[in-house]
Amino acid sequence: MAELGIIIQSEQGTPKCQVRGEDQILMVYEGEYEPGDRILFETNEKGGYYVIRVDGSMDEAYVYLTRERVEYIIPFDEKKISYNPACFTGERHYITMRRAEDYENKAYINLAKNVMDQHGDPGCYPHAHANVETRGEAVFAARNAIDGVVANESHGPWPYESWGINRRDDAEITLEFGRPVDMDKLVLYTRADFPHDNWWVQATVTFSDGTKEVVKMEKSVKPHVFSMVKKGITWLKLSELIKADDPSPFPALTQIEVYGVNG
Repeated sequence: MAELGIIIQSEQGTPKCQVRGEDQILMVYEGEYEPGDRILFETNEKGGYYVIRVDGSMDEAYVYLTRERVEYIIPFDEKKISYNPACFTGERHYITMRRAEDYENKAYINLAKNVMDQHGDPGCYPHAHANVETRGEAVFAARNAIDGVVANESHGPWPYESWGINRRDDAEITLEFGRPVDMDKLVLYTRADFPHDNWWVQATVTFSDGTKEVVKMEKSVKPHVFSMVKKGITWLKLSELIKADDPSPFPALTQIEVYGVNG
């Protein structure tokens, strides 16, 4: 039985609200968030699967936690515009945490999706990070590529957030699963805000087992779907991104999906 906790904490470390329980808990926080506020999710075990909702306006996140305490920083101002405008607003907030059920842990799912991903090393997986994010802006952060939002016909604030590469030819994005997974399908939604955008005609996918796959793409609003069987991988990286011969210097990635099961 897992002992769980949810704590709203101020920037100074003062608890504003907290709940504790076993296996499944919820919090209704009555109050407006302030800059520096964070939500702490606690468990008495490491290496477990959980389902967490950080806000009533967001999807649940099916995640693998490698730490006993995970910290989620409430976004404000520029950092918030890559989220649904309804998120984290008002004076009443619905937050939940529970242990994942066995059937969920055995299900065939998109192993890449994590709506609560943030910068740094959060101990909460899957997690995306990159060697570049355009101008350091939230609407071009790596986390946008695994937030489950696939609107790709524009760029900028939600729902058009994406991973932007700031025109870098050596741009690469890494997706860490935090545990071994078995996959059989990769899906890439490239941004398609034409004619503003360029697009990639080729990319290399490197896996934690040392293997590589080269994938070909074309100018399209539709997702690019690739079959590739990999077992027991813990991460993959998308790199060696080759742009099309087009005047625009702005290719970008709206979403990456990886379908399979926990290893």
